[in-house]
Amino acid sequence: MADGSPTFSPWTPARRTKPLGLLPFLWVSWRDPLGMWSERHFKEPQLHGNSALGEILVVSHPEGVRHVLSTNAANYEKGALQRRVLGPMLAEGLLLTEGDTWRRVRRILAPLFTPARTATMNDRMADCSRARVDSWQLDHGAKVLNLDTEMSGLTFDILSATLFSDQLDGDAKGFEDALNSYLSLAARIDPLDVLAVPDWIPRLGRITGAGAGRFFETRVSALVSQRRAQIEQGDPVAQDLLTALLTARDEEGGEGLSDREVAANVLTFILAGHETTARTLGWTLHLISRTPDIAERLAAEAQAFDVADPGWAEHLPWTRAVLEEAMRLFPPAPTLARRALGPDVVGGQAIAAGATVLISPWVLHRHELLWDAPDAFRPERFLPENRKAVDRFAYIPFSAGPRVCIGAAFAMQEAMIALATILKSASVEAISPIEPRPVHQITLRSRVPIRLRLRARAS
Repeated sequence: MADGSPTFSPWTPARRTKPLGLLPFLWVSWRDPLGMWSERHFKEPQLHGNSALGEILVVSHPEGVRHVLSTNAANYEKGALQRRVLGPMLAEGLLLTEGDTWRRVRRILAPLFTPARTATMNDRMADCSRARVDSWQLDHGAKVLNLDTEMSGLTFDILSATLFSDQLDGDAKGFEDALNSYLSLAARIDPLDVLAVPDWIPRLGRITGAGAGRFFETRVSALVSQRRAQIEQGDPVAQDLLTALLTARDEEGGEGLSDREVAANVLTFILAGHETTARTLGWTLHLISRTPDIAERLAAEAQAFDVADPGWAEHLPWTRAVLEEAMRLFPPAPTLARRALGPDVVGGQAIAAGATVLISPWVLHRHELLWDAPDAFRPERFLPENRKAVDRFAYIPFSAGPRVCIGAAFAMQEAMIALATILKSASVEAISPIEPRPVHQITLRSRVPIRLRLRARAS
């Protein structure tokens, strides 16, 4: 898929040459889980071992990924560690529920994310994107912007407009501050959680990040209660996703979601939707700033972009390809963990019930057996004429199988509209040769905020 043209490779952490002992592993898991991957993980299809933490299998080949996430998905659950880390806020959301509870919630939510329904949100997404670009006032001169903050604000504006009919308008800063606090403190992998120490023993991160959790729960619960009361009183209500969540019914049982379930799923959308799309846009703009030739291709597409055209997405092949390549290099969810409910055989390796199976998009997307120049930024991999060569289970930015992200189409639509709108009005320039360094904090963030210079594009 390479054409021989010069390519750019972003900074990546050094890879280990020796296995980590228990104490170093706990330290790395807390500080930044990206540091636990060794050179072997990027060269071998899968690695199996036993340690003080139990049996672990790391799967990095498409057939194994297919088996665990799709073919035999019923034998695997999210696992206790994810529930201990994220459970205090998202326990009843689609991300963490299992079994019949998950299937019921998924049935209820699926109709809310059909292509026809998400297409009705195109105009709101474009309006929010134009308003964000206008707020930069680039006509008055070039601006150096904190892309992490700006993309968080933009995706929050879109979330507020599409999910809450702007009832969260004005809260973007509060939500961003709370989310930053939550991800950097409460959502880190505490060594006590890795060791399965009882929950009644305090975790420092949960204590210091408790205020962020309360902010989310209080704000979202109040919105849910207010909208529920309006519906029950027969008052006119906005026909947005919040109303849809509150009025949706399970076709197989007739029951809807409780207020707690609605609130948990709204919080899930904030974390798994707003946050991941914001990070994808930030990393994408960084990559564009390092590759002027690709930036010009995107600018040419953006000039003809018109969200009113029903076929707008088909006219943005490079825009989609660049976003997909950005998610390959910087997957929004860097690691997926599963626990085997029963014994299984994966890639010829027998594992016992209770074994931990790790599938890391960070590793899978950069694996030397699967990708040509795996660390290089080459969007042409994802152009329509090349896309079919990418194995479905070698590229999983939204996971795969029954638990594939329900909002994947929504997120891709949002990112394409936002990126095209930005590049229609602005050029993007790097201001430093120092590369931002990714860090795994549930999502994949930059350790230091990404700052770029944006300049008004000549008419």
